[in-house]
Amino acid sequence: MSEAEKQPRFGRVESFGLVMLAYLVALAPALWIASRWGDAHPYASLFWADIVATLVVFAFSMRLDNGSVYDPYWSVAPPLIAFHWIGYASSASTLRQAVVTTLVFAWAIRLTFNWARGWPGLHHEDWRYTDLYTKAPKWLISLTGIHVFPTLIVFVGCLPLVPALARSRADFNGLDGIAMIVTGGAVLIEWVADEQLRRFNRSKTSGEIMKSGMWSWSRHPNYFGEMSFWWGLFLFGFAANPSYWWTFVGPLSMVLLFRFASIPMLDQRSLERRPGYAEHMQQVNTVIPWPRGG
Repeated sequence: MSEAEKQPRFGRVESFGLVMLAYLVALAPALWIASRWGDAHPYASLFWADIVATLVVFAFSMRLDNGSVYDPYWSVAPPLIAFHWIGYASSASTLRQAVVTTLVFAWAIRLTFNWARGWPGLHHEDWRYTDLYTKAPKWLISLTGIHVFPTLIVFVGCLPLVPALARSRADFNGLDGIAMIVTGGAVLIEWVADEQLRRFNRSKTSGEIMKSGMWSWSRHPNYFGEMSFWWGLFLFGFAANPSYWWTFVGPLSMVLLFRFASIPMLDQRSLERRPGYAEHMQQVNTVIPWPRGG
């Protein structure tokens, strides 16, 4: 069923209530798994807790016929993962722990708020999901592409939190300072880009292209901020313990996801709906906000 054909069975307040219920129900088995097997297998227990929580949210998504029930999971999961890792660190807190946790929560709160204020309710579903539903059975696309795959990406992206939040022999150092600038700057870039886009959407005309502010230098500055955030977490982890260099697979996975999946879908949609967008693509960088010469 297309978005236009969906009837608003629930109002906006009811929709948020159902989404909150889904996440509270999902949290219960996740906490049980983490507490029952966490002491012996902290990494595996968190992985399976994450998967089980995702399956619960998936069940609600299918029952409510809306894959967007999963949307806030992206920003809700990392703070909980951070708390889990802190639980297995030394009881003595460190400056790095405080900085990383603060930045993760700042990112999560801002991103969740940005989703919440723009989500009209359960009668709305992300257009990317409805497009994907045409390629395979809906339940399969929803389970694999909309729920489990993003959960795995976020889990891998959070791997640098293991060394970053542990009791490390390495004190807060210069690389931590760079990581703090990258991560904090990423949150700021996302906030500015989203606010500029929100103001534009309130007054735009049909087919108009966003070309002002940060969007005059990048077609997707908000995604640049998002990718930078995950690289910042990696820098924190590397600063704490260089032997975790392999956790660069986390931010790299984010880059590949946005660069070769999310961004092409958005650009293709704009090409179909906005005259002159092909020329705009030639004039403005894809991701990195930087003016082109000439």
